[in-house]
Amino acid sequence: MTDAPAGPEPAAPRGLLVVGDVVTDVVARHRGPLAPATDTAAEIRTVPGGAGANAACWAARSGCADVRVLGRVGSDALDWHERRLRRAGVRPLLIADPVAPTATVVSLVDAATAERTFLTDSGAVLRISPADWDPAFLDGVGRLHLSGYLFFADASRELARTACRSALEAGVPVSLDPASAGFLAELGVERFLAAAGGVQALLPNADEARLLSGLAEPAGAAAELSRRFPLVAVTLGAVGALVAVGGEIVARVAAPEPDTAAVDSTGAGDAFTGGFLAALLAGAGPAEAAQAGCRAGALAVTVVGGRPPEHD
Repeated sequence: MTDAPAGPEPAAPRGLLVVGDVVTDVVARHRGPLAPATDTAAEIRTVPGGAGANAACWAARSGCADVRVLGRVGSDALDWHERRLRRAGVRPLLIADPVAPTATVVSLVDAATAERTFLTDSGAVLRISPADWDPAFLDGVGRLHLSGYLFFADASRELARTACRSALEAGVPVSLDPASAGFLAELGVERFLAAAGGVQALLPNADEARLLSGLAEPAGAAAELSRRFPLVAVTLGAVGALVAVGGEIVARVAAPEPDTAAVDSTGAGDAFTGGFLAALLAGAGPAEAAQAGCRAGALAVTVVGGRPPEHD
């Protein structure tokens, strides 16, 4: 009797779980300078947002078939956010907060430059806690991604650490977007880095990389951070991205020219994150994943808000 031939190796899990912020964005695009104490004409839209939810939607847009997002929202907007996530191809795992409203961000966008300034009310986002976590959320997941906004309050930071520990115990790699240089400075770099222990991929923008490393040049900052985190991808806006591994820059990726003029840079970094993670899950190497992230970012600046266009 001969042994039966071995079957094919089971496919690696390709699901992506994002834990982070789900936000209502109020985007105001103004063509002239803001006029204090009077009116400034603007185009104003209310759209779904949040760095975590945006990244999840861009990952789905970039080809990841199983994307989930865990977040906490006010009961006032639960149904609306769930519908918009499903429409984007994302499975919502949203917790309704009976007390706090859904987080709201007012995004002031200079229509001439597409640059934006945020006014942020975190609302229910930072009330997520370890009690909201279930290790079963990781079933079928190949990567866990954490939004850095979770790290800026005690309860949500502990939830992020709990999710990270669960993922590492299950052999699931963890990535992290630091989210906000301003909030990082308030929290303190050492506290953030200590809380981020175990994270395998760090995805900061250039300002966040400078702050976290203490180095002025993005390339030096990326290389230095990759001594602490195995994989670092630093976004450089319209210039592209840097990828560092083991203390060295391994790729410099140029951003493609957008097909149409940039109208809003909100969510470009989230788009990079989604494209980057979707490519890694599909088996791409870090440089190829950064190229996918840059392509998503180039598309993101051509639409208002932080999510992919719903209709092409």
